[in-house]
Amino acid sequence: MSSFKMKVALAPVLALLVLTACDGGVGGKTSLTNTSGAPSPLTFDFFSVDPSPNWNGMKDEVGKVITAKTGITLNGEFAVSGGQDRISLMAASRDYPDIVSPKGELSKLVDAGAMLDLTDLIEQHAPNLKKLYGNSMNRLKYSNEDQSIYVLPTYYAVDQKYFDAGGGFGIQHRVLKELGYPKVRTLQDYENILRAYSEKHPMTDGQPTIPLTLDADNWRIMITVTNPAFLATGAPDDGEYYIDPVTYEAKLHYKRPEEKEYFRWLNHMYNEGLLDQESFVQKSDQYKSKIASGRVLGLIDQDWGYADAEDALKSAGRAEATYSHFPVTLSEDMKDHSFQDTGFVSGWGIGITTSNPDPVRTIKFFDYLASEEGQILMNWGIQGKHYEIKDGKRVIPAEVQDQKTNHASAFQRESGIGLYKNMSGRYGDGVKDSTDNYYTTNFPEQIQASYTQAEKETLRAYGASTWKDLFPKEEEFPVKPWGAAYNMPTPGDSDYNVIFQKTQDIIRKRIPEAVLSSPDQFDAIYDGLIVELNQAGAEKMEKQYTILIQNRVRLWNAD
Repeated sequence: MSSFKMKVALAPVLALLVLTACDGGVGGKTSLTNTSGAPSPLTFDFFSVDPSPNWNGMKDEVGKVITAKTGITLNGEFAVSGGQDRISLMAASRDYPDIVSPKGELSKLVDAGAMLDLTDLIEQHAPNLKKLYGNSMNRLKYSNEDQSIYVLPTYYAVDQKYFDAGGGFGIQHRVLKELGYPKVRTLQDYENILRAYSEKHPMTDGQPTIPLTLDADNWRIMITVTNPAFLATGAPDDGEYYIDPVTYEAKLHYKRPEEKEYFRWLNHMYNEGLLDQESFVQKSDQYKSKIASGRVLGLIDQDWGYADAEDALKSAGRAEATYSHFPVTLSEDMKDHSFQDTGFVSGWGIGITTSNPDPVRTIKFFDYLASEEGQILMNWGIQGKHYEIKDGKRVIPAEVQDQKTNHASAFQRESGIGLYKNMSGRYGDGVKDSTDNYYTTNFPEQIQASYTQAEKETLRAYGASTWKDLFPKEEEFPVKPWGAAYNMPTPGDSDYNVIFQKTQDIIRKRIPEAVLSSPDQFDAIYDGLIVELNQAGAEKMEKQYTILIQNRVRLWNAD
């Protein structure tokens, strides 16, 4: 019997013992310490659908402190490419880890009865979490019909204020510098820059220069191929949908005529020899290997998608071959909506399963991470080692900042800073603690200190202090009352998910086909894509999603 299955068999007995301890029910008291006063050691199995390549089994410096404070060690397992199949297997087999972060697959576990309702646990054992979420508790509820809290939102932070940009259209700093820091506003500007430099430098270090490459490996196709279609055509990020801001009606964003023109531009780039011919067949590792070689001039990606490759370039002293971030759109009358305010967003997060032997200890572990002490530890590290206090302010020493900037992966693996941010609720960038210091290290002065010299030169040339300065500001857009549609749980007891998967299969086949076609075939292939989507049931699925959006707006705005 597997360790997960053994715990499933014992879970009812263990849960009963825990929940009825001392006072009875979830309000019962569970001891956090042994007779010596130290926290009792306890290990939980934890599974996340997101990768964590620098995970070190809590043997890092921050992890050791967390274990010393709580007694908890996590036996972590992190999916490499999405984890959807693993969640489906859990739901079918009822073989669950103690703690799970299922991202968009939560409904499968809820439908299987795998998730504990955290409402009473938070109320009775988690004062820091109650303080953190405050007036946003309504947004933690699963749905109008089921108002249980199954996960603590971790992918979005409370009162988050963004000070920097990590997405958009990237160009190597050396390219911009050699061309005299030209205007970068439209797709045509972007194309002109890549063309001019690649024609002048067809080879890089003995290998062919690649003007632009994409990563279409599995789910990464959404990040570098399909999501940029709505951002470059003036729409916000709502996953696979465009949501009408007045009626809240949902439709697949590919149906917008503007987006057809974005994909036509990719088709043009391919036929002009400016788009890497291997974009739709390469694996993510090959994509990052090309970037690390320094021969890729442009990227359309989020920086977390190629951070390892940039780290390699920085470590090799080649920061000039890393990337800028620009809000490029199809035409100048369109605005990149990257920073449209969603309000506090729930839906994706971390939860406790019915296999967990001690839910009270688990929620107290989450509560410690949400405390002021825990937040500072996770974001800043250990005082005297990773930061100092000068004139009442936390300051990162120059030698530590150098490691964070130029050897980021190794530094995170050893220090643990940043590894635990998605393991409980958290305060956002721009929020200050009781000492008038920021909870996170992402604030303007610290962000600027973390830039390489190449970044600073590029930003200075464009009259900016941070990459965000180049993007449209939050106040230029209304707050989205539905938050971000892509993290909304979908019903597992309807045909919605079956139709959705059919549409995804069609999109992931036809979009590459359209991009790689000859220009005279593009319209027929793209128009055929829309017909196929509707034949697969897209219009029915869109109506179902419209109802979900409208229900979320009502739930989140309830008194």
